[in-house]
Amino acid sequence: MCTVLGVARSTYYKSFDKTKSARELENEELKSAIKRIYKENKGIYGAPRIHHILGIEGFNVSLKRVQRRMTELGLCAVTVKKYKPHSSKKVAEDLENVLKRDFTTTSINEKWVGDITYIYTIKDGWLLFSFSSRLIF
Repeated sequence: MCTVLGVARSTYYKSFDKTKSARELENEELKSAIKRIYKENKGIYGAPRIHHILGIEGFNVSLKRVQRRMTELGLCAVTVKKYKPHSSKKVAEDLENVLKRDFTTTSINEKWVGDITYIYTIKDGWLLFSFSSRLIF
């Protein structure tokens, strides 16, 4: 019958044996652990971090194996972009220049001046620097 179907005899008999090998069982356990870690970390962790956590949990697997299993599962790390403030698309209306560069005063608290500047730092990102001054004569 095998010769009529064009199938090797070993293939025919192997089709009856449906038991999974130890490696296949280990791969299924590994896949479930990878899915769990991936979901616990909201999809942010990639293969290197998941590999590290698996090592802590007692799985002795290589990074390449974790990468292959993640590819089979269709999992990849989600990169969270750092927030960058954007200037408003809407142009502010022109305000009247009340001071007209005349900063002289005749009494206390007559004119106040203020300034706001954004400064980017490597350690803390965008910082707001504000300065205000009262001209008291």
